[in-house]
Amino acid sequence: QVQLVESGGGSVQAGGSLTLSCRAPGNFFGSHCMGWFRQTYGEKREDREAVATIYTGTGIKDYANFAKGRFTIDQHSANNTVTLQMDSLKPDDTATYYCVADWGHCGSNWWYQGSYAFWGRGTQVAVSS
Repeated sequence: QVQLVESGGGSVQAGGSLTLSCRAPGNFFGSHCMGWFRQTYGEKREDREAVATIYTGTGIKDYANFAKGRFTIDQHSANNTVTLQMDSLKPDDTATYYCVADWGHCGSNWWYQGSYAFWGRGTQVAVSS
């Protein structure tokens, strides 16, 4: 079992920024796929949507269309952390954000939540208009 610990959620006004962090165990952080999904209030668990992923081996990133140009995913090997910098936040970004991880490359199914064996508990983001 790989324990992922998220932090950095909170409340912000539209147009503001937040940075989410996800720490993975040091013995896992090597070359694996890590990223973020989100689930809005009232949404079914199976409808969680991918936000962004990164393959920590090469730094290759993938973004959902809504995240492109506003969100940036990065890895910080020194402290086994993946961050999600979220700028120009909108009320529609209000959700619980989950850190995810799986062994090896992210692959073409990076957008599919079933591709990830490990999930954090989630951190809440609230964006007010």
